[in-house]
Amino acid sequence: MRLIFAKKLGFCSGVKRAISLAQSIPKRNNKKGTVTNPVHTLGPLIHNPQEVERLEKRGVKAISRLNQIKTGTLIVPSHGLPRSILKKIEKKRLKLIDATCPFVKRAQLLAKSLHNRGYHVVIVGQKSHPEVISLLSFANGDASVVETPVDVDKLKTTKKIGVISQTTQSVEKFEKIVERLKTKVKKLKIHNTICKETSQRQKEAKGLAEKSDLMIVIGGKNSANTARLYEICKKVTRAHHMESPAELRLYSFNKKGVVGITSGTSTPDWIIRSVVKGLHKTQPG
Repeated sequence: MRLIFAKKLGFCSGVKRAISLAQSIPKRNNKKGTVTNPVHTLGPLIHNPQEVERLEKRGVKAISRLNQIKTGTLIVPSHGLPRSILKKIEKKRLKLIDATCPFVKRAQLLAKSLHNRGYHVVIVGQKSHPEVISLLSFANGDASVVETPVDVDKLKTTKKIGVISQTTQSVEKFEKIVERLKTKVKKLKIHNTICKETSQRQKEAKGLAEKSDLMIVIGGKNSANTARLYEICKKVTRAHHMESPAELRLYSFNKKGVVGITSGTSTPDWIIRSVVKGLHKTQPG
């Protein structure tokens, strides 16, 4: 079995920034050993369960509701938060650290700007994704989420539309939806807000899949960008989406095959290394 690797693996710059911010907060304890400046994230900081668990062991705990905390530091996750939640955080007077990815921040500001200029905002993305929920709030709710080209026909207005994208969206899907919008909308403003690193990895994954008998896409099962990579790869060749090396035992591997390795942007290097190590163990001798 021969392994070939994507050039870009592991964390993207936005995730590296979020992790760095979380780890840079000094921990303070009183004489009893109780933490006096608890650090929390509202929802997972990034979409990788193993890395979130590692951070929790270092004192950065993910919570699901704002009323779970009264004091301390709250970190905005890399995929952002809705404006209504940000306002509630201000009222609680918590120390706020904004780890929103700069690419997501740009999309948020564009959503706000387009709305202020009278455009109905169309977001190409997944309705349930936290980033998309955040983007909707920056358009003041005057926005529609489009997941497929067919959804374009369901839009309530087609007079003046500004289109943006979830930053981890498939480039191919975004382009197909934009082409459909062009045939329906009188005045269309297009902003491709897909993260450059995301689009580069998608392109590279396709090229790697074309050279491989099997692709292994490493990343959280809750990671949108990892899911996109998996979708791209399985259109070309056999592919497995793995979150951890424990999943290797579910599959058999051809000794003579070529296996391509790529990862989502929120996948830590230590998980990639452990999967690769596990792969080598499947080939005794």
